[in-house]
Amino acid sequence: MSGIRARGGDEGDSRTIRVASVPSSHVYVKHLSSPLSNDGVTRLPDPDPDDHRRSAVSRWWPPVMLDPAWVREHAAEFDVFHLQFGFDARTPEELAELVAALRETGKPFVYTVHDLRNPHHLAREAHDAQLDVLIPAADALITLTPGAAAEIERRWGRTALVLPHPHVVDIDTMAAVQARRVGSPESDGGFRVGVHVKSLRASMDPLPVIRAVATAVAEIPGGVLQVDGHTDVLTPSGARHDEALSAYLQEASGRGELELRIHDFFTDAELWEYLASLDASVLPYRFGTHSGWLEACRDLGTAVIAPDCGYYSEQGAVIGYHNDEDGLDVSSLHTAVHVAARTASPPPEPIPERRRQREMISAAHLDLYRGLVG
Repeated sequence: MSGIRARGGDEGDSRTIRVASVPSSHVYVKHLSSPLSNDGVTRLPDPDPDDHRRSAVSRWWPPVMLDPAWVREHAAEFDVFHLQFGFDARTPEELAELVAALRETGKPFVYTVHDLRNPHHLAREAHDAQLDVLIPAADALITLTPGAAAEIERRWGRTALVLPHPHVVDIDTMAAVQARRVGSPESDGGFRVGVHVKSLRASMDPLPVIRAVATAVAEIPGGVLQVDGHTDVLTPSGARHDEALSAYLQEASGRGELELRIHDFFTDAELWEYLASLDASVLPYRFGTHSGWLEACRDLGTAVIAPDCGYYSEQGAVIGYHNDEDGLDVSSLHTAVHVAARTASPPPEPIPERRRQREMISAAHLDLYRGLVG
């Protein structure tokens, strides 16, 4: 991607760039736009997977825009094709056909590399094969951290523009949480750390992590370990029921070693309230690359205890421990929990800084798009 730099849009160029974004309605993509003004970019709405003539509004998967036929049919409606994620179910051959359709219609192809290791795949080979198509074919690459950019350079010989992850929590909620924390009395000295097993992504092996955190929390006066998980994993009738994990959590809860909360997926509002209620959130990942969960914690002032796999520590300040596919270093996680307990919670990311960051990200995208189109 040589020759393309984040320098802000050319004020003398009033063109609006129309972007076929895959997806468009995801919060990350929404926060690539300026929060203050028209930033010169229009992103097409996600087509409804059941009726391509309608926008999907919040439902975007499976992405219709990945179909080469859609590209050819709608080529006159967009200037740039920008892939973020959502191609998990596409074969390398199908992705090559997408690239061919973009070449045929003369549309520049931008790819933001969020994941260098897919957190939903137990083995890496399938995702690697997809990346072997997308990264060499892209006219421009973006990624979120210098470490990810260095890996892209090392593996494919391509240069990626590094742009930080924008805020995840909406500005109004960030402001409300920050005001609440400023206006609240100091805590009673307790320490609440959360581990959320979600629906057990392949990147998670949460049982060793939870055991280690429980041991550490038991040594902290006023310490509480809260474990959340979805009903599909932690109830016997769930489609992804994990009997061993469920049994341990029920038994540990009965012994008073942790608080267990089983529920369906949080809404955004419920998720923000949950994260804001914690002093620290443990990311129980053994592989991965970047994390929107981490960014939400930064927005809300919740400390993050993150593994040293991937590039989480480059996204923002974290308390690190060692965990990867070879196993968990229990001692390092034990230490991390104690460090979090005796360290003041990090202040939330300042809202003016998050706004400024979005303006910079928006300008960098506009500059890149115009460089490709013009």
